[in-house]
Amino acid sequence: MKVQPYLFFDGRCEEAIRFYQKALGVDQVSLLRRKDSPEPPVSGALPPGSETKILHASFRLGETTVMLSDGHCQGSPHFQGFSLTLSLATVAEAERLFPLLADGGQVQMPLSATFYSPCFGMLADRFGVSWMLLVEPKKS
Repeated sequence: MKVQPYLFFDGRCEEAIRFYQKALGVDQVSLLRRKDSPEPPVSGALPPGSETKILHASFRLGETTVMLSDGHCQGSPHFQGFSLTLSLATVAEAERLFPLLADGGQVQMPLSATFYSPCFGMLADRFGVSWMLLVEPKKS
């Protein structure tokens, strides 16, 4: 069994994919637009102009597949009650990725050494997705 995050960007999914490609270097695995769905849309369920919005997309981030969608296309995504955690091998990697993910977002805890990690930090990216970057401690 595995758990895979599914994020709904409420009409900003394509922007999010481009952002994560630039910030994290993710490769897009799949993308299906609403207009290309074999199922006809439910009448009145989405705002006009939503035909080109993303019904489903996914990308690989390390060993994880992250799935994404435009959801109901209302333009105001809400991400609360969870964080995506990047477990990284080096402080240099955390220092490289942290500002890229924080660009346009909000740093909640700057990168710093903690009792459980040589480097840990928290942020909400420009879409409101909460991220924690954690450098794994060296095993002795």
